[in-house]
Amino acid sequence: MSSAPNHTGPAEANAPSSNFLRSIIDHDLAKPEYANRPWAGRPGGAEVQQNAPADPAKVRLRFPPEPNGYLHVGHAKAICVNFGLAEEYQGACHLRFDDTNPEKESIEFANSIVDAVSWLGFGWNQFGDDNLYHASDYFEFMYQAAEFLIKAGLAYVDQQSADDMRANRGTLVEAGKNSPFRDRPVAESLQIFRDMRAGKLDDGAAVLRAKIDMASPNMNMRDPAIYRIKRAHHHRTGDAWCIYPMYTFAHPIEDALERITHSFCTLEFEDQRPFYDWTVGNLAMSHVTAEGETLRPMLIHPLPKQTEFARLNLSYVITSKRKLQQLVTENKVSGWDDPRLPTIVGLRRRGYTPAALRLFCARIGVSKADSWIDYSVLEGSLRDDLDPKAHRTVAVLDPIQLILDNVPEDWTDTCQAPVHPHHEEWGTRQFTIGKRLWIEGEDFQEVPEKKFFRLFPGNKVRLRYGFVVECTGCDKDANGKVTAVHANVFLDSKSGTPGADTYKVKGNLHWVNAADAITATVRLYDRLFTDEHPDAGGKNFLESLNPNSLTEVTAYLEASVKGCKAGSAFQFERHGYFVADIKDHSENHMVFNRAVTLKDSWSKS
Repeated sequence: MSSAPNHTGPAEANAPSSNFLRSIIDHDLAKPEYANRPWAGRPGGAEVQQNAPADPAKVRLRFPPEPNGYLHVGHAKAICVNFGLAEEYQGACHLRFDDTNPEKESIEFANSIVDAVSWLGFGWNQFGDDNLYHASDYFEFMYQAAEFLIKAGLAYVDQQSADDMRANRGTLVEAGKNSPFRDRPVAESLQIFRDMRAGKLDDGAAVLRAKIDMASPNMNMRDPAIYRIKRAHHHRTGDAWCIYPMYTFAHPIEDALERITHSFCTLEFEDQRPFYDWTVGNLAMSHVTAEGETLRPMLIHPLPKQTEFARLNLSYVITSKRKLQQLVTENKVSGWDDPRLPTIVGLRRRGYTPAALRLFCARIGVSKADSWIDYSVLEGSLRDDLDPKAHRTVAVLDPIQLILDNVPEDWTDTCQAPVHPHHEEWGTRQFTIGKRLWIEGEDFQEVPEKKFFRLFPGNKVRLRYGFVVECTGCDKDANGKVTAVHANVFLDSKSGTPGADTYKVKGNLHWVNAADAITATVRLYDRLFTDEHPDAGGKNFLESLNPNSLTEVTAYLEASVKGCKAGSAFQFERHGYFVADIKDHSENHMVFNRAVTLKDSWSKS
C-alpha cells in the first residue's frame, strides 16, 4: 500500500521543540550499535536480519493501533509524535495493526485507520519499503517463540481454572502462589501447547504462562499469560488459528521483528515494560535445554526499548474506544463520524483540518506526567489555522425580515466586501441589496435595553457594507411576536461612497438580501458532555450528556457561497468558522457545520 503525501501545516506544527523523547533518541544515536543496525528491508527474526545491510533509517518508530474502533484525538497525538520524530530524524515510522484480538477487530476499522493517518499527512513508505504491517503476519513466529520459551524452561501450560489463577496471583501486598502446573515437565507443556494449537482443548481449558516470579512486586511479572485458546474468526487469517498471543507478549516481538529502535507508548504501559524487556531479552539469548540442546537466539541486538509518555486527557471528552462505541451503538450520536465525537473522522467532518490537529499536538507537547488539556487549546488551534484561509461571508442564523419602506419593490443595488480582510489580492465579493432583507432576530428590540445600539424605533444603524437605515417600527402576530421590522434607507449613505462619512452610527448589522439569499441547513455544536471529566472516578458518563449539544437551524446565506463544494471553509462573519458537511452537503442541499466559534467560549464557562 502506498503512503500519503505530506500535507504542510502551520510552521509551528512542524517546528521541533525540546522534549525528553528527543533527548533519548539523541543519546542513543551517539552509540555505535545504532549506526550499523541491520535491516533486511522487511521484518524478520535473527535468521533474516543478522547478515542484512545497515539500516538506511537512523531510527525506526511505529504507530501500532488495534483495529477495533475508529481513531480519536488521543491517537492523533501518538501519530504526530511517532511519525513526526521519524521525519525529523531521517528515519522510518511503521504503521502496524496489532490485530491479535479477533473478536473485536475488522477490516472496516483497519481501513479507517489507514485513512486517518494518511489524512493527517503522514506516510509509511520510506527508503523504498512499504512499512505497513500486521501482527497477524507474525503469528507463526510468535508461536515458535512460545515453543522456544517452553524448551528453555521459561514458560509452561497452566490448566488452573480462571478463578484459581486469579486467587493465586496474590495482591499488591501479598505474593502470589505458584501454580500446581508450574513445574510440569517441559515435554508435557510442549505437547499440551501443540494440542492447544491443534484445537484439541476447549476454550479456556489452558493458557501458556511465562515462568518469571510469583513474588514479584510488579503484578505483571507474576507469570503472565502469553497465549490463550480462542476460537474466533480473524479478519485476515480466517480460522487458521484457535490460539492467539496476548498483546503484552506479541507487542515486543512485533517491535523486534520490525527492528524498531524506540517503542514510544503511553504511561498505562509503564508497568508492562519489565515484561517487554524480559520477552525480547530472552528471545535474543542462547539457551541450553534440560536435554542439552542449544537454542539459538531468535532475535538480534540492538533490541527495541520502550519509553512511556503522557497520554492526552482532554476536558469534556471521552476517548475510551469502548465508551465511544457505546455512544454509537446506543444511538446517542449519529455514528463514528458524528461531529461531536473526538474521533478523527468526527473532527474531520466537524471541519478540523490536518494542519490544525498537528498544530494542536505541537502545542501540547510531550511530557512524562499525565495532565488535563483544556478543550479551548484544540479549538484555538483550528481557529488559528482557519483564520488566514477561510473566505468571509455573511449568514443569518435566526432570521427576521427587515423591510425598507421608502424604496420600491424592484429597488436593488450592488454592494461589495473583501473576500478576506488580510488578503487584498483575493479581491472582493459582490452581492445585492433590495427592499427586503434578512437580519438576526436579536438585532431588533422594540424597547431597547441599556447600551443596545442596534435596531429599535427611531435609531439609525449601518447595514454592513451597505447603507444606513433608520428603524420606524415592526409588525407583530396575534401573540405579540415580532414578524418583521421596518426602516427607511438613506440612499446617499452607501459604504465606500463620499456620503457614507456624513452618517455617524454606533450599530453595524449583518444582513443578506432576501431576493437571492441561499437557504441552508446549519448545525451548531456545543460540547457533548456537561461534565468537564465525564467518566472520571467511575462516573456514568451517559448521565452528563448535553441535551443541547446539537442545534440545527435553517439559515439564509450570502449568495457568494452558491455552488461551494463539500469541505469548503468559510468564516460566517459574527458567528464563527463553518465548513460544508463532507457527507450531507450538496449544491442543491447546502449543509454547514460550525467548526469553531470566533472566540474562545470554553475557558470562560
